Order: sequence, then structure tokens, then C-alpha cells
Amino acid sequence: MAEEVLTLTDRGLYCPAGDFYIDPWRPVERAIVTHAHSDHARWGMKRYLCSAESERVLRLRLEEGARIDTLAFGESLELHGAKVSLHPAGHILGSAQVRVEVGGQIAVVSGDYKTESDPTCSAFEPIRCHTFVTESTFGLPIYRWAPQTQVFDEVNSWWRENQAKGKASILLGYALGKAQRALAGVDASIGPIFVHGAVHGLTEAYREQGISLPPTRQVWEVEKGFDWSQALIVAPPSAAGSPWVRRFGDHSTAFLSGWMAIRGTRRRRALDRGFALSDHVDWPSLLGAIQATGAEDVWVTHGYTASVVRYLQEQGMQARALETAFEGEQEESSEGEDAE
Repeated sequence: MAEEVLTLTDRGLYCPAGDFYIDPWRPVERAIVTHAHSDHARWGMKRYLCSAESERVLRLRLEEGARIDTLAFGESLELHGAKVSLHPAGHILGSAQVRVEVGGQIAVVSGDYKTESDPTCSAFEPIRCHTFVTESTFGLPIYRWAPQTQVFDEVNSWWRENQAKGKASILLGYALGKAQRALAGVDASIGPIFVHGAVHGLTEAYREQGISLPPTRQVWEVEKGFDWSQALIVAPPSAAGSPWVRRFGDHSTAFLSGWMAIRGTRRRRALDRGFALSDHVDWPSLLGAIQATGAEDVWVTHGYTASVVRYLQEQGMQARALETAFEGEQEESSEGEDAE
């Protein structure tokens, strides 16, 4: 039974046989962390385990001196009575699905994930299992992503249009994951690219992991009176409307987020443009990922849980919702750099 492998507690998903938690939201002795976003990687654990690809960015997010062990993708580890392995989730650099096997029963915890290719992280890998624990951030049929090449063509056109109008281009995206994906996707030949301080350190960590990104400079490095009209500035959502943006003079602001698929969201945030690009699965990809696992039982977390569970049950599958502290991609957040 699934409960013999994993159970939900007030601290998070727990494996009794292995005596560990997956992405716990309260301090525990041993935590396996799917990825480095703050709703999944929290301070105060005695010991952490993450993918080898994730270690560098995770250390930037946790308390100094945090004890972090790593596991290469596909490598297995015996923890008491449980066999554990990590597999690519395709969400951000180092993001992992956690495969747990106890007594022949296999459960896979997805964390956050996407199935679309992304040059800044390892591609999602479907894992066969009996129980699949999936996110549902965009778990409604209205969410269907356009090809990312099309999205970046639109971003590049917006940047060029701003240049012609003498406006700086400020592109908002979460500091960990989305910002680096933006840098990898835009056409760097259009003009100089600058990054906010919250983006810079994480971008350097990506480069240290061998991720190819175009040259960037921090905003403070340029002399007073610099002409920003040709530049692209990548910043976290929290920078929007702050005194920090005044230095750029006349500018246009756009946001890269899955929520931009809903036109009213862009109006509410007073944005000039919104580009629907998410590091989470859309509706078709969510259903495809679930089917690929062959799971007999599906546990649905953070997002449109009720809608996904109802749909799966109508298809004759066993499914239930779990109440967790995970946030997924937040539509409104003053701490936007941590939200996706």
C-alpha cells in the first residue's frame, strides 16, 4: 500500500521505513529536497540530501554551514528500509523527483516539474511507479503553453520595439530558474544585458555548473548617465514599481510567468507586456506525465488539486488531494524571486 512508503504529517511527506522527509516545512533530522526554491528547501534541517546538480544553488539559499549530502541522478541510496534515488524533474537547475521503494512498492514525488525542454536544467524523466505525487499549479484545461521558441521570439520583438522608442526593457522573472531561462532564451545580439543583484549570484552558480548563458553585467557597474534605451534588464518581480527602476528612465516592463496566460493578471499588475512562460507543466503535459508513470494511485498537491483529482477520478483512476505548504508559481508575491 502507498501509505507503507509515504505518509503525510504536520511536518511534510514522511517515509517511515527510511526515517526521512521529502521537502518538509518544519525542522526534521533528515530532509530530501527536490529543488532549491524556498517553499521546498527550508532552513533548520539537521541534514539535507539533494541532487549533485542542485548543491551549488541550494547552498546559496540555506543557512551558512548547512549539512548537505548529494546524490547523482539515477544513483541509489539505502536509507534503513528504503531505497532512494533522484531523477530529473526539469523544473530548474538540479530539480529532482524522489523515487522511494519499500518492500517492492514504489512511490515517486515529483516536486515541481515541467516536461518541456530547457537548456538550463536536465530534462524531465518519467519514472514508473505505483504511487505518483504530483503538483497541480496549472492544473486546469485553460493552461496550455505555446512553444518556448515562439515566446522568446515575442520577447525579442518587444525588446527591439522598445529600442526603437528609446525605452529600456525590464524583464521580470523569478531570480532562481526563470531568470536564467530568460537569459538562455533571448537573442543576446540585440543589445547589452544587465541583471538585478538578486539574479546575479544565482546566475553565476548556473555558469559554475556549466550552463551556457550570455554575458551579463550588474546594473550598479555602469557609470552615471548610461544610455539604458538599448538594454535588457532582468530582475525579480519584487523590483517592479520600486525606486530601483527609476534609474532606467523611460522604460517598458514585462513579466515572464505562466499566469500571463490570463490577460486580467497582466492588467492587475500594471505591466506593459506579459509572456506566458512557466517552469511548471500545463494541463496536457500534466496528464501526459501522470499517464507515463503508470501509477495506480495519484496524490495531488499545491495548485488546482480539486479539479485534477476530480478529472482523474472521472477517468477511473485512484486520486486524492494532499494539503501541503508548497506554493508552486505564485501569481502575486512580494518575494517573487522565491515563488517559482
